[in-house]
Amino acid sequence: MTRAEQDQVGLTMLAGVKVLDFSQALSGPYLTLMLADLGAEVTKVENPGRGDDARHWGPPYLGEDSAYFMSVNRGKRSIRLDLKDPDDLAICHRLVELSDVVVENWRPGTAERLGLGAEAMHARNSRLVYCSISGFGQDQGTRSGYDQILQGTSGVMKLTGPPGEPTKWGVPIGDLAAGMFAATAIAAALYERRATGLGRTIDIAMQDCLVSMLTHQAARFFGTGVTPVSDNNSHATIAPYGLLRAGDGFVNVCVGNDSQFARMCEVLGLGGLPDDPRYATNSQRVAHKAELLAELEPVLHAMTAEAVIEALESVGVPVGAVRDMGQVLEDPATAARGMVVTFARDDSGPVRVVNTPWKFDGLAPTSRRPPPRLGEHDLEVRAEARMEGTT
Repeated sequence: MTRAEQDQVGLTMLAGVKVLDFSQALSGPYLTLMLADLGAEVTKVENPGRGDDARHWGPPYLGEDSAYFMSVNRGKRSIRLDLKDPDDLAICHRLVELSDVVVENWRPGTAERLGLGAEAMHARNSRLVYCSISGFGQDQGTRSGYDQILQGTSGVMKLTGPPGEPTKWGVPIGDLAAGMFAATAIAAALYERRATGLGRTIDIAMQDCLVSMLTHQAARFFGTGVTPVSDNNSHATIAPYGLLRAGDGFVNVCVGNDSQFARMCEVLGLGGLPDDPRYATNSQRVAHKAELLAELEPVLHAMTAEAVIEALESVGVPVGAVRDMGQVLEDPATAARGMVVTFARDDSGPVRVVNTPWKFDGLAPTSRRPPPRLGEHDLEVRAEARMEGTT
């Protein structure tokens, strides 16, 4: 296939992989969005009356569905199935037999009660990669697994915001991390299956994902026995590193070594600071962070943020602007990187959403389908399952 032909069809790494998606809200749909963007055929199974709860999480609404739903459900088909109805359950079982991957994010135990647990599904299809996403894991009871809760139980909130004021991330990082870790696990299981012919059961807990992301903060605890607290836009082990105030706004400055510190001081007219024993090495700068910031603040306050960025960039010191989301999404560079996807449905007109971030040989994912309307593909999917009737 030529590059021009690839540009027309989008990424096809997972072409031929059939995904049956029982998930709703965000963690599972974000996972299956990534699989769809890589070429998998994703069929979304929804409750006949209401569908995915996220369809109703507005305003704003874009046509019949919320902007929230639209953001993570492009590239999929929708079929309505009442999983408590014997006929619909039979259709579901047939779809499982035809699928490569099943994704669910019900509370633990729900899939088993519906007859759709991993063991039962593997009995029907031994090649199936079965992925469950939950708050705390399939062996930890049925506690609610909403992102807000997990940010608290994982310790993330106490590492964010002003010290003593637990603060959640501005994005639902628990949901998103679960989707990303699940996508990696599914890709690995599909690769393994080529050799073994057998599927896997994957258990993804949002709590585990966030604990895994504690990384160096956890290492600090294991190394010292002291529980880290929020550094509030700075860094516990590097200085100066973090959010600094200029005369008309903020900048992020990340001084990663002694050479960068010396160059920063020179360009800001503070060339004597590196010779001060309090600031000669990173460890000493961390120990005397408050004094160091007191030295830097008057100089930075006398400069605009743009001037600070220009000065530090000129000597190779890592620095960046602090922008709002509108500035980021309207930045021509964001569009040039393929990070905005536009699609249209007959009930909404043009809709813009952010893209998944991969670039393969210069190609970014493209949207093959707009997010489906509830039950839009009922007839098509039922025909594939070789079953009669419609909902």
